[in-house]
Amino acid sequence: MQRIRLRYTKRGRLRFTSHRDFQRAFERALRRAEVPMAYSAGFTPHPKVSYANAAPTGTGSEAEYLEIALTEARDPEALRALLDESLPAGLDITDAVEARTSGLADRLTASVWELRLEGVAVEDAEKAVEAFLAAETVEVQRKTKNGVRTFDARSAVTELTAARHQGDPQGDRPLDSACAILRLVVRHVTPAVRPDDVLSGLRAVADLAPPVPAAVTRLAQGLFDEESGTVTDPLAPDREAVTAASPTAAATAPATAPGAGTA
Repeated sequence: MQRIRLRYTKRGRLRFTSHRDFQRAFERALRRAEVPMAYSAGFTPHPKVSYANAAPTGTGSEAEYLEIALTEARDPEALRALLDESLPAGLDITDAVEARTSGLADRLTASVWELRLEGVAVEDAEKAVEAFLAAETVEVQRKTKNGVRTFDARSAVTELTAARHQGDPQGDRPLDSACAILRLVVRHVTPAVRPDDVLSGLRAVADLAPPVPAAVTRLAQGLFDEESGTVTDPLAPDREAVTAASPTAAATAPATAPGAGTA
């Protein structure tokens, strides 16, 4: 009857939850909130939940997306609040909209990442970024279940900048005196280029090696706008479709009411 698209986060220590851990927590939240879920057919029915491009385990995120199918219509904002209350702090439902368009996954074509490099001076990070962007290709290797794979990490990167750290809003990790912040915009290509691949590339071209693992957070994901070079909100088309439909519904309601009353 209704499809709802949700945006959720993985914050603080909850960034270490795997995608399967989140699935279990979310399905429990659906039961606690008494959401009228649609279920699949077959011998083992399960809630109709579609996840889109989940972040890797160990990375934080402000922009994860999923879609649920309901058997009864619900107000998206009220549903968002109920689910948010039913999930642990850190796994937060931040946005909800009724699905009025198709292809949510098709609109997730790029991600904006923040990489916090503790123990790295911003000057060293800027030199490494300059060398990375100047290279035509930056080959890196990644271990897969089929062995070691070599691919270019440079072509998927549309933006990479370095800046000085300005504070620690989450307060979940201690900071050294030196701490550089990288902002990274990456297209979703095949094979996927992840933030750790870009770090491997920075090590290859400039010998940049943070003394501790980088704290990685996805800030946004959506459709990449070629003209502006920005990543747009993937829920915006649904929100616009809902807004466009509202005046039509309001205009037709008074016209149908008299007929209903005289029948």
